[in-house]
Amino acid sequence: MLRKLALAACALAVLALPASAFASDRDTRKKVSIVPYIEADQTVIANLSPDNDVVTYTRVIAGVDASFKGRNNAGGISLRYEHRFAESANSSDGDVVSGIARVSAAIVPHTLTVEAGGLATQTRISGNGSAFLNPVVGSSGKSNVYAAYGGPSLMTHAGELDVEGYYFVGYTRLEQPGAAVTSSGPLDLFDDSTTQAAELRVGSRPNRLLPVGVGLGGGFYQEDVSNLDQRVRDMHVRGDVTVPVSPDVALVGGVGYEDVTISSRDVLRDGNGDPAIGPDGRYVTDHSAPRQLAYDVNGLIWDVGVLWRPSRRTSLEAHVGRRYGSTSYYGTLAYLPNSRTSFNVSVYDNVTGYGGQVNLMLQNLPTSFTATRNAVSGGIGNCVVSLEAGSCMGGVLGAVRSATFRARGVTASLAFNFGRLQTGIAGGYDRRKFISAPGTVLASANGVSDESYWLAAYLNTKIDRRSSVSTNLYATWFQSGFDLAGNSAGYGASAIYSRNVLPHLDAHAAVSIDGFTSDSLPDDYWSAAALLGLRYSF
Repeated sequence: MLRKLALAACALAVLALPASAFASDRDTRKKVSIVPYIEADQTVIANLSPDNDVVTYTRVIAGVDASFKGRNNAGGISLRYEHRFAESANSSDGDVVSGIARVSAAIVPHTLTVEAGGLATQTRISGNGSAFLNPVVGSSGKSNVYAAYGGPSLMTHAGELDVEGYYFVGYTRLEQPGAAVTSSGPLDLFDDSTTQAAELRVGSRPNRLLPVGVGLGGGFYQEDVSNLDQRVRDMHVRGDVTVPVSPDVALVGGVGYEDVTISSRDVLRDGNGDPAIGPDGRYVTDHSAPRQLAYDVNGLIWDVGVLWRPSRRTSLEAHVGRRYGSTSYYGTLAYLPNSRTSFNVSVYDNVTGYGGQVNLMLQNLPTSFTATRNAVSGGIGNCVVSLEAGSCMGGVLGAVRSATFRARGVTASLAFNFGRLQTGIAGGYDRRKFISAPGTVLASANGVSDESYWLAAYLNTKIDRRSSVSTNLYATWFQSGFDLAGNSAGYGASAIYSRNVLPHLDAHAAVSIDGFTSDSLPDDYWSAAALLGLRYSF
């Protein structure tokens, strides 16, 4: 958003700190690591509840983990493809692609940068619209989530003026193999969407043109959701002022105009007036129907806040104002007491759809990270290993309804990197209040809220020169405001032990346990899994 762009620039100007001030004392020389690998393993899954059957798989895997960091580029990539050979009558062969990436490269150093990111992961979808990452191999209700974004960003000068801006385009898709059904009928699952976001700001730092910093900018955001042709459109202009109070503190404020609209078409109906359902279980859009407004808020927007930077390792931004027709709160806290520890908090408030939230998460992902994966399923974890902010997906992937919404929430993470040992814990809260047009098939969702709470933790350590252990766990609680939807929860933990047996060849053993409970299901679902395998790294 424009306010994030403007406030970041003002903070740097007021406190006269270089952009690298919060990069800790880590070496900034160019570092490149590219590790392709192939792997084979034998996996056993035991369903503990409500059934007690056992399935086995043989898997072959190819992947690559890469990271690079230089003066003008940085990035992290973890990509994996696997093929499963079923060995039980109640299972089948299959392919899985998973990965996460975020890269940034300077086309013109310190002026024009191109960045991109992507995600491929699996979730388990419940009948109340909740979703949980990393279902174990062979579990039912799996869906694939794919997302990508990219675009240029600009930071330059025109005399005494700073010019900053960006344009990003993104795409998100949810592939659900079968229709999710609730007690009231099919669940309206998100299908896919395309997002566009552009911002431009021109401003002057304090004590250049004026004793205070001033800026003027505008922005555009649009998300087009395939389900019922929903569209979120946000256009705004805004002026801001930065008033230095001390070397550590600045007061900021802004005022502007914003026009936010959400519209959609209705469902195609049969001769009896009943909604038409496609083979994928989603509503069929009536493209001949007129577009109907679900949300139309325009007028004055404003916010005031404080920026506090008492040292190179501490940064706080806190803001309150009016946006989307009501009071809005947002802010960030970054605390790096030393080069091995970080604590980050983010409070957010935005209007978007599922795809827009996923793309925003990718944009906030750090370029320096190591992916965490479930030791058995191999799926991407809730967080990546990083000392930078934005390292967790948290509640972003926790709900999959297609209706657009206003999202408010908070995330917090604490991470440590002691070289041989890396560990972290994170948690958060996400509330989505849905916005739907009256008179349409989604009208009953308007004003209804879903809430989710989540926790995630990881610990990676080297036992000796040849052995290592990695563990991760998660817990998610979901509360739906829809009638008869009920609440649900997901829990899981996994651990993997690896040992180098020959040059480039590692043997590993892993175990995991996963549980899923829901008010809409008669039984709880629990499963345990284990595997033995070999990995050859090139």
